[in-house]
Amino acid sequence: MDVPAALRSVPAGNAARLFEATADRRGNRVAVEMNDRELSYADIGERAAAFAGGLRERGFEPGDRLLLYLPNCPEYVVTILGALRAGVVVSPVNPQYKTRELTHQLKDADARIAVTHPALVDHLADACAETNRDPTVVTVGETGDAVAFEDVTGEPVFVERDADDTAMQPYTSGTTGRPKGVLVTHGNLRAQAYSGFQFTERSPDEQRELAVLPLYHITGFVHSTWQALVRGGTVHLRNPADWDADAVMRTIAEREITSFIGVAAMFVDMVNADSFGDRDLSSLDTVNEGGAKMPVAVQRAFEETAGVEMTEGYGLTETTAATHTGVGSTFGAKHGSIGQPLRMTDCKIVDDTGEEVRLGETGELLVRGPQVMKGYHDRPDATDAAFTDDGYFRTGDVARRDDDNYYEIVDRKKHMINTAGYNVYPSEVEELLFEHPDVADAGVVGIPDERRNETVKAFVVRAPGSDLTADEVREFCLSNLAEYKHPREVAFVDELPRTASGKVQKFKLVEREADE
Repeated sequence: MDVPAALRSVPAGNAARLFEATADRRGNRVAVEMNDRELSYADIGERAAAFAGGLRERGFEPGDRLLLYLPNCPEYVVTILGALRAGVVVSPVNPQYKTRELTHQLKDADARIAVTHPALVDHLADACAETNRDPTVVTVGETGDAVAFEDVTGEPVFVERDADDTAMQPYTSGTTGRPKGVLVTHGNLRAQAYSGFQFTERSPDEQRELAVLPLYHITGFVHSTWQALVRGGTVHLRNPADWDADAVMRTIAEREITSFIGVAAMFVDMVNADSFGDRDLSSLDTVNEGGAKMPVAVQRAFEETAGVEMTEGYGLTETTAATHTGVGSTFGAKHGSIGQPLRMTDCKIVDDTGEEVRLGETGELLVRGPQVMKGYHDRPDATDAAFTDDGYFRTGDVARRDDDNYYEIVDRKKHMINTAGYNVYPSEVEELLFEHPDVADAGVVGIPDERRNETVKAFVVRAPGSDLTADEVREFCLSNLAEYKHPREVAFVDELPRTASGKVQKFKLVEREADE
């Protein structure tokens, strides 16, 4: 679908103008639905404008930080759009965080206002006490001593912003130290809004997006919500804390959902659900996966049963979500591939010296484009280290490229296992394990070994009813991989620790191994 003229004429600057241009055209069309509660484009636009006015009347200025500590709900969307209008920077935080985890972001962002839920107020209060911060607390629901969300209202305001001004400050997952605040600009959001027109050919009247990913996560907000709202579709919003594979498939059938993006773990759950194959998923025409490498065996099982092609994409918080996708790629989707770069994105794969590798060889993926952050908040050294002299962002992911310009993520650089001088990428072993019919989930890490430096260990979740043994796992791997790659140790677990984006938290598996 082509970008409508009303959006093409929106000037660069405050990204909120993109939603406003769509809201002017869509009016009473349902923008967001959650548990049968519906808000039209006009509803959200009016509430966001009033919220922006309320921020101004309470003394908040452009550049001030707003901590958004909420589960998925329509007010989440209103808060972001209202803050964008007011020039206030939104810093989303995981609603599963407790006091200890919350303190770093509250202090680092120096938030002057926090929008939260009554169930989370105590954690926020404790974090404020620990950090000596005193933000204005706004709650969605019963308020107590806090300000009611509905009371943050005033005469609509709209603050002009430059494309390079910060719009949002999400935080990295903190897998290698303290989470860093990512400075996402209005220009970054604008670029990703336009790239959303690549993801579906359906008209806005037909687009029904199921948003189950958490909105605090960049993929959940940008791809499941922001892009759909700028296009003019309807977002069916759900709380990921209530995740249930059968309930999601039932929603797809009943609501005739056309677009769905999930993480690998969600598709693993759906494929393993008893009702998989019984639910009618024929309304789907766009199914995307991101956040973690998609097991090809799971992808094939989903496609064959659901009757829809699944494409894998790739992106980071630092790139405002996607840099690559199989949707719209020249030759369609390729299993095991993240597709081609978005049309506005430059990429190269380099070795440890910074030289580009030959086609088909592995190296670190570097990206450059208008969706890449301007840097880390108050971390100039980290910002300098993240970029090359010619402006490419270092992703930290190992990739390869084929002669059709399709990219494949091999693994994280820091996950590579060196065993007796051989390099093993855990994702390759995991990919094989997913092909075993008695494996529901798997994670592979390197553990210390006096002789080999490291050796391979697999943490395996058995399929329901399976009595799979460690010897059977090892033999399966030995039959399909080079000997040095097979897991010499196997542990069976009930579930794997994962981030909200579906990535297996390898450091927790390593910590578990150390504790044992």
